[in-house]
Amino acid sequence: MTPTLDDSELLRRLVAFDSTSRNSNLPIADFICDYLDRPWIRVRRHPSPDGDRTNLFIAAGPEEASGSGLGLSGHMDVVPADEQGWRTDPFTLTQVGNTYTGRGTADMKGFLAVAINQLASLDGKRLHRPLALVLTYDEELGTLGAKHFVETWPEREVLPRALVIGEPSSLRVVRMHKGYLKMRVEFEGTAAHSGYPHLGRNAIEPAARGIVALSGLRRTLEEERPAHSEHFPEVPFAALNVGLISGGVAINVIPDYCRIELGIRLLSSEDTPIHRLLCGETGQDGSYSVSFATDGGWLQRLGLDCVIFGPGSIAVAHKPNESIPIAEMQRSAEILQRVIHRWCMAGGVV
Repeated sequence: MTPTLDDSELLRRLVAFDSTSRNSNLPIADFICDYLDRPWIRVRRHPSPDGDRTNLFIAAGPEEASGSGLGLSGHMDVVPADEQGWRTDPFTLTQVGNTYTGRGTADMKGFLAVAINQLASLDGKRLHRPLALVLTYDEELGTLGAKHFVETWPEREVLPRALVIGEPSSLRVVRMHKGYLKMRVEFEGTAAHSGYPHLGRNAIEPAARGIVALSGLRRTLEEERPAHSEHFPEVPFAALNVGLISGGVAINVIPDYCRIELGIRLLSSEDTPIHRLLCGETGQDGSYSVSFATDGGWLQRLGLDCVIFGPGSIAVAHKPNESIPIAEMQRSAEILQRVIHRWCMAGGVV
């Protein structure tokens, strides 16, 4: 049995894996499975269709069908660290002042280290209700792992209904986030030599007009205030972004193809018992929302009550010198320990 590391050392091990979404996540998944190889812990791999990636479902405590347990969820992948401006090796955890710096420290390996150790440090016999980890692949590519998990999880196997998703929220308890709708618009033309334009039809030109039209739609959406917009004061509307455009092969060839890819972040709302418990433990009054998407958009389709709570700030995610405050990581461990005790060990609110 692998000895339990402290949270900071476990975070160092996790950051050292280059689990960028373009890579397989099997090395970091193997490490987590080996680390949690304990008699009272059940480890289940949930591979991607091509077998190059895997989700993990890891649980301890009684196996029961009521869904009364508690789940802690996070993604194992990170965004690339190719940006200019890194002052340290992004895959070497470095203490800078009162923070730990490295790719994924905030988004979201800091929470993973805390959550994994919460499970590793418990004797399963002390749990009256199950405690589980739901760890996914390729969240950064559009919550692909969570989508696969939801679409293939056996209906007869009940998951713990309450789920804490540890995305960086600066230890605020978040009960809602915007959904994310991805779209692709394709334009077809006719290829020809650019010296003979009458023989071809340029696909980029109508795509350009499409982008102008989408810009007009974006401005219209920004003026609207749909239901529940009051919970998103910074961006109280459905946000549209034209993110990618591709087309053409050379400047002397009339392009026969152009593609636009865009995303729209939509609004939603709901409350849950796990939200109320976490608010009580943190002393938080009121509700918070975030404008980024999480795996919860898919996982809630399994009937799970999802809430976002994690150390670190989304403001430093996806940027050079990503970091997590050490004090927040320590406090998140203390709060989760109390929540697990009340929910899974003391027969508290469900």
